[in-house]
Amino acid sequence: MIGLVSGGGRIDKPMLKAGRAYHKYKAKRNCWPKVRGVAMNPVEHPHGGGNHQHIGKASTVKRGTSAGRKVGLIAARRTGRIRGGKVVTKKGDD
Repeated sequence: MIGLVSGGGRIDKPMLKAGRAYHKYKAKRNCWPKVRGVAMNPVEHPHGGGNHQHIGKASTVKRGTSAGRKVGLIAARRTGRIRGGKVVTKKGDD
């Protein structure tokens, strides 16, 4: 192996300031800042509005839901905590 890849470790340093994040994402269209839906008004997002920041209705929606309501967990197969699991047993030499 000869040399190193340039720019290695570039993402290890924290940005620390919003201005640096602004310049990083400036070329990438509309992906920064990311505003949460619960922080918006109800005319801007289905999760918006209310007297405190909560979704206010189930976050899972059907696949056939209208386009404006389709946010959150779309056609989720399962929700909640994943409990239990498979127990792996090793076959020993008998």
